[in-house]
Amino acid sequence: MIFSSIFFIFIFLPLTLLVYYLTPFKAKNLVLLLVSLIFYAWGEPVYVLLMLFSIGINYVSGREIEAFRSENTEQSEQKAKIAMIVTVVINLCILGFYKYFGFVMDNLNAVLPFEISYHALSLPIGISFYTFQTMSYVIDVYRKKVEAQHNLITFGAYVSMFPQLIAGPIVRYSDVERQLQHRRISREKFGDGAMWFLQGLGKKVILANNIGMVYDSILALGASETSMLTAWIGAFAYTMQIYYDFGGYSDMAIGLGKMLGFDFIKNFDYPYISTSITEFWRRWHISLSSWFKEYVYIPLGGNRCSTAKAIRNLMIVWCLTGLWHGAAWNFIFWGLYYGILLCLEKYILKGVLERMPQAVKHLYTMALVMIGWMLFAAPGMGRAASYIGTMFCVGGHGLADWTGFYYLKSTLILGIAALLCSTPLIYQRFEHAMCSRSKMRQMLCIVAYAVVFLICTAYLVNATYNPFLYFRF
Repeated sequence: MIFSSIFFIFIFLPLTLLVYYLTPFKAKNLVLLLVSLIFYAWGEPVYVLLMLFSIGINYVSGREIEAFRSENTEQSEQKAKIAMIVTVVINLCILGFYKYFGFVMDNLNAVLPFEISYHALSLPIGISFYTFQTMSYVIDVYRKKVEAQHNLITFGAYVSMFPQLIAGPIVRYSDVERQLQHRRISREKFGDGAMWFLQGLGKKVILANNIGMVYDSILALGASETSMLTAWIGAFAYTMQIYYDFGGYSDMAIGLGKMLGFDFIKNFDYPYISTSITEFWRRWHISLSSWFKEYVYIPLGGNRCSTAKAIRNLMIVWCLTGLWHGAAWNFIFWGLYYGILLCLEKYILKGVLERMPQAVKHLYTMALVMIGWMLFAAPGMGRAASYIGTMFCVGGHGLADWTGFYYLKSTLILGIAALLCSTPLIYQRFEHAMCSRSKMRQMLCIVAYAVVFLICTAYLVNATYNPFLYFRF
């Protein structure tokens, strides 16, 4: 089940909210757990058992670690550490088996003199996200950053919470620990959540889906029929598609969370206004970046060590970041690509970037980001290298052709709209209008959101299945 579907918007969500609001607060977590399992089982009925196993093993581990640490002896501390490590390893083994088994076997078969046959496994949707959530919980209990959750239903509701279950943001237990026990539900918060949801729905249905078709059609041309101009238009289209697709999902997740009384962290902060790659990654997929910083980068030593070790730590984090996104070499190289860029900015280019004009820094950043997305989006390293080569007039169909001019003309309005909506300009005006004392300005904003909802509904009535890009991660 996806958020941008007629069934979810007009049947599942209204029924869920009705039951949720009518239920006494003590039972709301139970309702949330049950509807979340139904939501997940709608598309992944078998893998609900895997999620329940993950909930159970991490719940028991959290209780064990807390019990060991309460004894406050050297031996019990060692037991707590072992319990934490074993649980993290179990989580990683589950994730690794389902996500990377086929990748490992394919690479082994490529180098071995014989072939090992295996059965390809389908990837459980959302496993990367809820696995990272459960690992952060166990580690934080061991660190005494949070108390272990004693209520299995409450813990299950945290892990399976349907707004952020499939594609994040990665909500750490420490962020919602108090909200699971005490959260405020009000008309104002519901209205705020509805606006977040409609904002995300518009990003996905109106912008991401439409501009994504441009990239798909350009990718289908092949390198020999793609000019440099067409290749850059395609790169721009995918750059906007992935932002509005993933950013739209995150906005909808935040909105749904508010409707249920939760406040999730912002996952995107206008990343395409960045003037460096370092700034870009402070603004893009914030929950993932902060997770790796908290649980990998800092434990490795962060930057409080020699330059060589600090570079090593950065490269490890970005190799893992690439691998987290998918079991393919282009994802690994995509991670290393950003690791190298961040090291260059930190140790070599910092002074040069500071002296550059803002416009030049922005162009520099967006050019590198667009190249990175082509490495990320391509079905393999060969196709990625071919497409990026075409962007620099290597092996393509020249500098420009009529196909490129056609796409430039036909997507101009959509492209301008995508550019404008990637800045805070429009959203800030809406926020100011909604917070103003002018009833007329508030009414105009409500009408604008209603129009967005009607346009999205019209698209969805005739739409085929349009999953979010990050479902495959």
